[in-house]
Amino acid sequence: MGDLWPVSRALLQQILEDRCTDRFVCECIWTRLGYVPVGDQWHAGPTTSKEWSDAFPLGPELIAQRPASVRLTRSIPKPLKQLLKEQLGFAGYKIGGLYPRRTRRATAVSWLLAWLAQRGEPLPDQGPLAQEMPVPSDPVKGHPGDLLIS
Repeated sequence: MGDLWPVSRALLQQILEDRCTDRFVCECIWTRLGYVPVGDQWHAGPTTSKEWSDAFPLGPELIAQRPASVRLTRSIPKPLKQLLKEQLGFAGYKIGGLYPRRTRRATAVSWLLAWLAQRGEPLPDQGPLAQEMPVPSDPVKGHPGDLLIS
């Protein structure tokens, strides 16, 4: 996915509902951070900010690795941190559904909303979706191929 995957309300819901792989979520963000695919890896590209490329020369596992998720959270401008609630009506996960993978997915969606807002781009209701996956039976492990959370 070297090109920017179009962001829509339907796609963001798919991410929040854990109906696509963690890798897909990362790729949606990596492209916007300027990372480029090289074989099976993503490398910082010429448009990747120094802050990101110094910390993560390879595309960071934004869902699996806490430091990458923390950096993503901190990179959302404070005035845009409520977009998840304001634009999607997301009130958070219920206590029984509160897992690091899911909260990091919410962070990813929040970041994508902030990215759109910073560019003055609208959030369309519909657009292409990721390959549809069933909600994982074990939300700690995620989908086949998802990395374990650290």
